[in-house]
Amino acid sequence: MGRTGRKIAAHEARFAVFETSLGACGIAWSGAGVTAIALPEIDGGDVAARFDSLANRAEMPDWVRAIARDVTAHLDGDVRTFAATRVDLGACSEFDRAVYAAARAIAPGSTRTYGALAQDVGKPGAARAIGGAMSRNPVPIVVPCHRVLASHGLAGGFSAPGGLDTKRRLLAIEGVALHQSHASREG
Repeated sequence: MGRTGRKIAAHEARFAVFETSLGACGIAWSGAGVTAIALPEIDGGDVAARFDSLANRAEMPDWVRAIARDVTAHLDGDVRTFAATRVDLGACSEFDRAVYAAARAIAPGSTRTYGALAQDVGKPGAARAIGGAMSRNPVPIVVPCHRVLASHGLAGGFSAPGGLDTKRRLLAIEGVALHQSHASREG
């Protein structure tokens, strides 16, 4: 997890771990919003360890607990949009923030290609840069990078734990099926 929101003092950053049907997830926040979400480690690794140098472990305030409940419900198949979720992406570049805003507009059960998302942010031909932004996405699920595919509907990449298997699983929760051959090709 590289970027986790605006640059905040260590005493201000907080994180907590919560259980989902897919395993333990982590969530970090500042006063301005959610700064990071960590998806479960496929190998059962410690999600909390990914936050240790970035934030202090704390009890979730009610607004963060509500987001964690929504992530849990989403991973259980009760699909959520997260459109109103407060995020703090202040440490991200202006380009990445624009990409994340465009990705947040992709409805559950829908997909866009890296190229189409490049068009959406006014950077035609910047599909690779869109892929780079997606790989740095600090708040997966809330910024649904799993809904962004390579050209011709191929899966492309996915940098979260579990890689393309996780991307395929997240899309399946939303009713989008990728064929095995699509999921195994890089775009």
